[in-house]
Amino acid sequence: MDSAPSTTSAAVEFSVRLARTGLVLGVPHDRSIVEVLREAGVDVSTSCEAGLCATCKTRYLAGTPEHHDFILNDEERQRFVTICCARANSDVLVLDL
Repeated sequence: MDSAPSTTSAAVEFSVRLARTGLVLGVPHDRSIVEVLREAGVDVSTSCEAGLCATCKTRYLAGTPEHHDFILNDEERQRFVTICCARANSDVLVLDL
């Protein structure tokens, strides 16, 4: 199991774009992607919300995620992100939602 990397962009706001609908939402430094999506009425499944279970594992299509989970391996991190705890190192992270 991989350990989560250190936080480097936790204080930076970024946007998520949902590829299927085109919806763009800002993710403030103090909110998770999941929180922002739920507030916007997007149904997302979670369990632990700590990066330990992969229930919220979501494919990303563009952008550079900053992984803070403890469950995804290096190969999975090339295609997926756990939206309960991840941030982004790019201005926009495009999710396959």
